[in-house]
Amino acid sequence: MTLETAAEAADWTGAKAILFDLDGVLTPTATVHERAWQELFDGYLSSRPDVPGYRESDYFDHIDGKPRFDGVRDFLASRGLTLPEGPLDDLPAHETVQGLGNRKNAIFNEIVSAGVEPFPGSVRFLDAALERGLKVAVVSSSRNAPAVLEAAGLSPHFAVVVDGVVAAEQGLPGKPNPATYEYAAKLLDLSSPECVVVEDAVSGVQAGHAGSFHSVIGVDRGAGRQALIDAGATLVVNDLQELIP
Repeated sequence: MTLETAAEAADWTGAKAILFDLDGVLTPTATVHERAWQELFDGYLSSRPDVPGYRESDYFDHIDGKPRFDGVRDFLASRGLTLPEGPLDDLPAHETVQGLGNRKNAIFNEIVSAGVEPFPGSVRFLDAALERGLKVAVVSSSRNAPAVLEAAGLSPHFAVVVDGVVAAEQGLPGKPNPATYEYAAKLLDLSSPECVVVEDAVSGVQAGHAGSFHSVIGVDRGAGRQALIDAGATLVVNDLQELIP
């Protein structure tokens, strides 16, 4: 598939920027997040034999693409569980929403400390987009986005990064609300209809679809092609390399 053909399929005509999700789109850290969430809830639920254990599908059903603490709340709700919120900097050992979220973050950081290799196809697509003169930004629910971009060697490409920290500072609701993507467009001095959203999570595609964005490209890293289309993706690929010659 040539870049021109892919552009037509994705309806890129007139687009001036690409807004990338990070985990699962640019870097394979979505799998690291999956592993960290499983370790977290396997440990937490080990003392609750009356509650169904963590399943692989739980990540895509309740957690993927959402801000960390929303993921904790939604997973607990799926098991009929509630916990006190706790302070934002609650200790990872505490059984609160914030405590469990911070415990998951500690597990994640320990895993990625060894380094992160970005998806080669995504790097090629990013380079092609920059060569075409498009602006780029990262929009991630993760509070670790700057560290992951640095570990992957991608930081120099992204002057605009809207992550979980920025969202909290600006009072922006997380995905599937389009607010973080809309804020990134604003920081690029562009309107939403001038920007293409690239996402691998159902909640992220829903965010792009809910906004007035130019188009939404879904990258199927496990959520499922049909699920991404149903969520509002304009086009779904298995790897962003499919969009370049």
